Amino acid sequence: MSYAKTAILLSLLTAIFVAIGGIAGGQTGMVIAFLIALAMNAFSFWRSDKMVLRMHDAEEVDEHSAPEYYNMVRELAARAELPMPKVYVLHNPQPNAFATGRNPQNAAVAATTGLLESLSHEEVAGVMAHELAHIKNRDTLIMTIAATIGGAISMLAQWLQFHSLFGGNRSNGGGAGIIATLAAIILAPMAAMLVQMAISRSREYQADKLGALICGNPLWLSSALHKIAGFAQRIENPTAEAAPATAHIFIINPLSGHGIDNFFSTHPNTENRVAELEALAREMGITSYRSAPISAPPPSAGPWSGGASGSRGPWD
Repeated sequence: MSYAKTAILLSLLTAIFVAIGGIAGGQTGMVIAFLIALAMNAFSFWRSDKMVLRMHDAEEVDEHSAPEYYNMVRELAARAELPMPKVYVLHNPQPNAFATGRNPQNAAVAATTGLLESLSHEEVAGVMAHELAHIKNRDTLIMTIAATIGGAISMLAQWLQFHSLFGGNRSNGGGAGIIATLAAIILAPMAAMLVQMAISRSREYQADKLGALICGNPLWLSSALHKIAGFAQRIENPTAEAAPATAHIFIINPLSGHGIDNFFSTHPNTENRVAELEALAREMGITSYRSAPISAPPPSAGPWSGGASGSRGPWD
């Protein structure tokens, strides 16, 4: 049912894109938009993960450049019975993370420097387990395709707005054409955000639960979510603000909320997610951080020290 619902929602995104094409260019525009949508879906299947990583200036790291971060992901992936994903760092002060890739064999996880510097070892483990849960549930392809089509809808709506300013629709259907254009400019991006919101919200709770089981302690993830949500309200993420259609792939909405792009949240309420995780912890008989299936770093080292040199951060 979950995949059927997602297929319907992705079809709605494609239909919105085709409808805008029809408003912009009539029947010919609809055909062109449909062909572009098909091409975007094909491109998204094979290359969207790399596109998203480039959009956010992700830097790949390994066991030499980021030993503790990389080894944590490797241990969590083994617990989740997943192939080792590629591991990336985003040079961004806002604590956040996401996963991408068309399948578990071609997956990647990315965490911001803000996340690695601001959260404890256990909290980072909870976050990365959540991202691996998205990979295990095969959410990453769906969410990245939604980001690609949603971004294209926003771009096409912006083009329509620019075109209408110069009288491009004055002779195209008269008043009805102008009303249709205005509706597309205003309503289409909102509709796209609502569809993205439905896709993301239905999957975040599932990834929270599975992620908590992967890391072994739901309280690690609940604490991380609470902290990240607080930081996200105070620290802007410029790369996410420049590409708001990718907001739903992050564990917490990275947008500041200053613009219309954040009018509808693509994520469920953080307090509700925390409450669900705390309830799961009670079911598992866990009341504190004492459950520690993930190895902690040596007490003498910082949580993300770069090895023998003692330099802080996996990006050194």
